[in-house]
Amino acid sequence: MPAYYQFIKREQLEGGVSVAHYQPTKHAQGAWNEHEQHMAPATGLLTAELEGYTPQANMRIARISLDILGLIPLDEFTVTTRCIRPGRTIELIEAVMSSRGRDAIIARAWRLLTQDTSEIAGLEDQKALHQPEDLPVWDGMKGWPGGFIESVRLVAEPDRRAGRGMVWITNDVEMVEGETTDDLVHLMGMVDTANGVVPRLGLGLSELQWMFPNTDLQIHMHRAPKGRWLGIEAVQQYGDDGIGLTSAVLHDVHGPFGRSEQILTIRPMPR
Repeated sequence: MPAYYQFIKREQLEGGVSVAHYQPTKHAQGAWNEHEQHMAPATGLLTAELEGYTPQANMRIARISLDILGLIPLDEFTVTTRCIRPGRTIELIEAVMSSRGRDAIIARAWRLLTQDTSEIAGLEDQKALHQPEDLPVWDGMKGWPGGFIESVRLVAEPDRRAGRGMVWITNDVEMVEGETTDDLVHLMGMVDTANGVVPRLGLGLSELQWMFPNTDLQIHMHRAPKGRWLGIEAVQQYGDDGIGLTSAVLHDVHGPFGRSEQILTIRPMPR
């Protein structure tokens, strides 16, 4: 089975610091620049490193915050993972992706204590109207270039439009070659596509007069997601001073499980 990344080696340093070395494959290639990685699989890999760092059975990742410091090279890189704030009920873990002598992404995850709160559980976000197998194939995103976009399959609600809509996405690519990808890593590895499923400026890189890349990705989860399909109920909004926002309710096939936010820098497309 194809994979987004190849594992090279891991080093264990003092203080519990883990340094993992990886090589991206063509399937991790980005859409804005052919020489960079797409943020979606990078998020999935960083989630795998955060999840795998000294896991505790009674805790889970509830929030992942990722800051994009610049271009993410489609080249060999390291992920340095450490615990910033240890605890028995609340823990903050950091994973930093670095390549060519500089940091590219800083990811931090809050791991929180889990317990039975079924007696008081309640949601305001509504379930999706349709399951992904009941919806038609949507090829609108295929107007974007890059290996990652080529690797995914999408379906969409008929009322999807520029600025708002519901899209489901999946893929048949492992996150790391030779390793089985769990549901959390698989689904987190597609969340960043929220910025491209309802773009206000249209679909397809060649036709755009403006670009709108995100400089961060924030993911909050009120439950652990399951399955292989990610539902993205997205809204994209642009301000009048060059800054925009993509917000999404995130679904699995069982219902909504969290939300994502991406801040956008809107600028003329370089030619």
